[in-house]
Amino acid sequence: MHTLRRLLARRRRPIAALLTATAMACALISIRPAPGVEILVAARDLSGGPLTAADVTTARFPPDVLPAGALRPGAHVAGRILASPMRAGEPLTDARLLGPGLLAGYGTHLLATPVRIADADAAKLLSPGDTIDVLSAPTDLTDRPTAALPVAQNVRVITTPTGDSGTGALVVLATTPAQAANLALAQSTGRLSVAIRPRR
Repeated sequence: MHTLRRLLARRRRPIAALLTATAMACALISIRPAPGVEILVAARDLSGGPLTAADVTTARFPPDVLPAGALRPGAHVAGRILASPMRAGEPLTDARLLGPGLLAGYGTHLLATPVRIADADAAKLLSPGDTIDVLSAPTDLTDRPTAALPVAQNVRVITTPTGDSGTGALVVLATTPAQAANLALAQSTGRLSVAIRPRR
């Protein structure tokens, strides 16, 4: 019996040391940052428009699924304009913000032009890449709409619309400078609507 006790006593210390080392290793693993690349993501569901610092947070993504143009921590986003809605946790990329990244693939001669479509429900039918004609129905002095006329034709939709039925829907289009000027004038004098061209 004494021999067994001495044997257990001699082995108790190594076992305790092993358990302590295991516990310390587990603690170090738990506080070590998760693997992956840290990028900016939406802190909550966002509807579009100006961003604040509270609208974004950080998350880690594996390098092999990192979206192109993902913004890293430290990027200046407060005050930038989010061009379309985002879900909480969705990565923020340069193409989601008004600026050069938004026009990637559309050519250097085009502008990103925000326009407000009067019928928000009709605007919800639009998807990025759609080709549309924008029509304007000028209002007369009695605020009654007149016949609608095209003010920009064969323009591409860059972002999905934001807004509600009370204020219309904001859509960003890829336009020439001349089309942008026509749209700005049309918005100030009437209500804009869209006609969707078939996809080729």
